[in-house]
Amino acid sequence: MNGAFATGHYPNVFAQLGYPQQEIEDRLNRIFEILFYGTPEQRIYHPVGDDMGYMEDTGNHDARTEGMSYGMMMCVQLNKKEEFDRLWKWARTYMYMETGANAGYFAWSCATDGTKNAYGPAPDGEEFFAMALFFASHRWGDGEGIFNYSAEARSLLHTCIHKGENGEPGRAMWDPQNKLIRFITEVDFTDPSYHLPHFYELFALWAEEADRPFWKSAAEASRAYLKKACHPVTGLCAEYAEFDGTPHQDNPETWGGRHDWYFSDSYRTVANIALDYSWFAVDDWACAEADRLQKFFCETVQEHPFGIYEVDGTVLESKALHPVAITAVNAQASLAAKGTFAVQCVKTFWDTPLRTGDRRYYDNCLYLFAFLALSGHYRIW
Repeated sequence: MNGAFATGHYPNVFAQLGYPQQEIEDRLNRIFEILFYGTPEQRIYHPVGDDMGYMEDTGNHDARTEGMSYGMMMCVQLNKKEEFDRLWKWARTYMYMETGANAGYFAWSCATDGTKNAYGPAPDGEEFFAMALFFASHRWGDGEGIFNYSAEARSLLHTCIHKGENGEPGRAMWDPQNKLIRFITEVDFTDPSYHLPHFYELFALWAEEADRPFWKSAAEASRAYLKKACHPVTGLCAEYAEFDGTPHQDNPETWGGRHDWYFSDSYRTVANIALDYSWFAVDDWACAEADRLQKFFCETVQEHPFGIYEVDGTVLESKALHPVAITAVNAQASLAAKGTFAVQCVKTFWDTPLRTGDRRYYDNCLYLFAFLALSGHYRIW
């Protein structure tokens, strides 16, 4: 491995392309200020009382473990401890489930007053919570109670892989045989964008000692899985997929519509692959995958850059719900890309403003993550 984990070097792609460092720093700080403290039409973060806050999914008018854990990751990367602690306390107060089959997990959706909308978890929230907590522990030190960040992370990860053992109710978030993350605990298929081998490598160092071999195996399993889930020509993957990598086919009514195509969840996959390469550089497949996806958008469908696609690249009539997110992840892919379109994708992203309107939450979360990564600020702490 010769990525940033080994070298300590996080490439500043923007600076490499000639953007002034002060302008990069100012832009990053401005993005955070807009998302956290902008006007009501801009912000997605809302402080609550003296010591809590939540991230709003502005398209669905709720708070989700996805957004809460994303917000915590943003804050630890940018050294915003107050906002981090507020988000964590809100999540731990309102989302954490103390009883029932999902005790130890977090309810994936709550109303903005904290009322649970569901009593099931979404595993992408748990893995981001755990990683953000470990980083907080290393950056700021552990506190008391729920602010003993590392203890909270270890406990959560232990639950994620041991739930349901010895006759206990509930189910683990990772399949114990193939070591792959489930879409939700009740099913035996996955979501390619949930696969974060770069997180699992670190869990293998910092989780409870007995659990560390599992996480090392999970990192290897997810990297192998992503090679199956991403199309060998287009680089696209489905939103939901079987454990063999094929798009998950189901009754569209079951999950609110089709999910066997390249659509909203899918966008995160190439961003995750590129960040994994930046941190660990395990396999140059990541570079080829990033090149394929950038070529698809910059050459194959340049006339339809914000559409919905079958994983083989077939262009469908509908338009993407989150076009700015596509631009952001295509740029983040340049952490790994070696091909013709790497520079173009970054420059396009630089020239793209934050999204406005009711659907801004998801786009702008991926926007900030991409900007962190491309400026060398998405780091292992």
